Amino acid sequence: MFEPAVFRRYSQREFPPYRHVPGTTPHPTRDPEGHSFGDDYGRLPDLNCADWRDCDVYLFGIDLFNAGYWWEAHEVLEGLWHAAGIGTPAAHVLQAVIQCAAAHLKAATNRPRGARRLFEQAHNHVLWRRDRQLGLDLVGMLADTGAYVTGDTDRPARLVLLF
Repeated sequence: MFEPAVFRRYSQREFPPYRHVPGTTPHPTRDPEGHSFGDDYGRLPDLNCADWRDCDVYLFGIDLFNAGYWWEAHEVLEGLWHAAGIGTPAAHVLQAVIQCAAAHLKAATNRPRGARRLFEQAHNHVLWRRDRQLGLDLVGMLADTGAYVTGDTDRPARLVLLF
């Protein structure tokens, strides 16, 4: 897939032993051989009212994204998206990050149409929030994801949290 560059870590959680690529590695949560089989993140906070800086699951999701664990980032952040309530401000941000992660995975597995479609969906969610939300530069995330999806760069987006 790709070798991640050095980046700032936001959580202390260990990365899984492999990056899941559908169809090539054991499904992380459904396969007993999967790296996250049986994992439960417990009750997750609503990031519309909870401080994202104190949410280790959110910080780990950002770490996963930055390390190229795009499927895993999607899974971790999806729980927070549900906790936030679909259609809420935090949910739009989380959905944009989730769709950028999925777009990266599609691009890295040579599925450009799916990657572009997911990128466009992420763009629509950013339009709801704009600028900086949950510590993220959403416009920068979109620009970097778009460049990766279109092949203008082979460097994936890196998410930098602004505390």
